[in-house]
Amino acid sequence: MSVVFALATPPAKSAICVFRVSGAGCLGGLSKLINGSKYNIGSFHVKSFFGVSGLIDKAGLVVFEGPNSYTGEDSFEVYAHGGLGVMSSFVNAFKGVGFEEAAGGEFTKRAFLNNKISLQEAEAVVDLIDAVDEKEVALAGRSLFGGLSGDIVDLAESIDMLRVRVEAEIDFSDEGNEYFDETLLDDLLVVKNNVVSFISGCINKKSYFQKNNILLVGPVNSGKSSVFNRLLGFERAIVSDVPGTTRDIVNGELFYESNSFSVFDSAGLRDTSDVVEGVGIKNTLNEIKSADLVVGVFESNDESMIKKFKSLAEKNKFVCIQNKIDLNEKKVGFFDCYVSAKTGAGFEDLKKIITKSFDLSLREEKFTYLVRERHENIFKDVLLSLSSACDGLEQKTSLELVAEDLKNARSGFDELVGKKFSDSLLGDIFSSYCIGK
Repeated sequence: MSVVFALATPPAKSAICVFRVSGAGCLGGLSKLINGSKYNIGSFHVKSFFGVSGLIDKAGLVVFEGPNSYTGEDSFEVYAHGGLGVMSSFVNAFKGVGFEEAAGGEFTKRAFLNNKISLQEAEAVVDLIDAVDEKEVALAGRSLFGGLSGDIVDLAESIDMLRVRVEAEIDFSDEGNEYFDETLLDDLLVVKNNVVSFISGCINKKSYFQKNNILLVGPVNSGKSSVFNRLLGFERAIVSDVPGTTRDIVNGELFYESNSFSVFDSAGLRDTSDVVEGVGIKNTLNEIKSADLVVGVFESNDESMIKKFKSLAEKNKFVCIQNKIDLNEKKVGFFDCYVSAKTGAGFEDLKKIITKSFDLSLREEKFTYLVRERHENIFKDVLLSLSSACDGLEQKTSLELVAEDLKNARSGFDELVGKKFSDSLLGDIFSSYCIGK
């Protein structure tokens, strides 16, 4: 395989940037970049890096020697100053010594192909990167650090032990021996139940990572954007006294009590001749219907306006809040919650109301592993094969058919961890990876 490189940090101005390089021959290229300067494997060094135009930067360097590296190949990482010019200069320097830009997931793909990690563990890398709270990190971590693969291997080995016994039965039958292991069916049922128990502890990634969508609505100048910024904890939306400031849907993430919510700020509803503002209002009306929770932000108890928003929300949950209580008297008994986006008053109550509005039971269940649709489809096939094997033993049909069912079940587990795979499968899996991982 060729030597590849990638920027492992975002391509934006920052304190440092990190480049990853991997592949046979990469250390020869490194020697050219640092003018033959010496280094120790696995140690952190500060080296001068040179490109076409001379010195680029004095940067940190760590060298890993294959197979004792993430990819299983010779590799190194560079920790440089995070200027855009520095990044560009390093890219040109790497290309100048023959390195190629890596595709998304290239490093993790090489780790899999070099037997450093299983295919399932490679998939878990993305899950860990996607995780936004401690629960998700824990679930992804169990898979990434070998828990899921270990359980799959144990189940596969239990099937292997049954296959050995079935094959022995087949051998005895060829000799005309009427011997039959009466405990075989019971042991197979135990294995099947263990597989069922294992599957019940798995949760589909899409189901678990699905965000709870909250849409903030209200009349113009009710303070929706200020409420939005206060919920997020930083200024994400533009706040202004000018009516119609918010022209489009703006979103951010709210984290509260180990739960995550996607919050959307919307254009205030009013009659307008402004074409751009009109598009924003139209988008708001569309988003109301698809939101999981609609939070109406108002200054006063304008009953007709509130009823209008409630009707737009249709069957969706609707929470009505009074904002700007630092300026206006609370209309007690009329609103679900009372807040001041300026002072922060009432926002703890608002977050609690939001949390109670969602069914978070799925996340409270004690799932052990995150899995994908690919895994679930294989689980179904494995269970079908085990069920067929049980039926075969129960009905005392051909042991050759039972052996084939067990073989198919075992093959499914091999596919899960990547002992069997196709190029198209690898393409599907690693296409979702970010560059540099």
